[in-house]
Amino acid sequence: MSHGVFGRLGFKREKGRSPERQREVDEASRRLALYHFETCPYCIRVRRAIKRLGLQIELRNAHLPFYQQELSLQGGRYQTPCLRIEPLEDGDGVAWLYESADIIRYLEQRFPRA
Repeated sequence: MSHGVFGRLGFKREKGRSPERQREVDEASRRLALYHFETCPYCIRVRRAIKRLGLQIELRNAHLPFYQQELSLQGGRYQTPCLRIEPLEDGDGVAWLYESADIIRYLEQRFPRA
């Protein structure tokens, strides 16, 4: 898959995770997307947490018109950072999580370090 209009944060296996567990984490985190601005301090905070947790999360530049519209229409507001979570744990629907502290707390709880 080409990452021409968006990036993906991908990092080495988190220390303490078994290879099997890391594969599970990689698969689950690929269902997430972070809408962000490159220089936004709150977005930077979330990207650092993603790196620290060793997650594979798609980055969507919210300056691009397509992602601006997607974030506004589907997420309900044009605000970053915003984590798109699909599918939800019950297997149905999409959730939009705003606020850097809430996003980081969600990621730390869903993908705890060993």
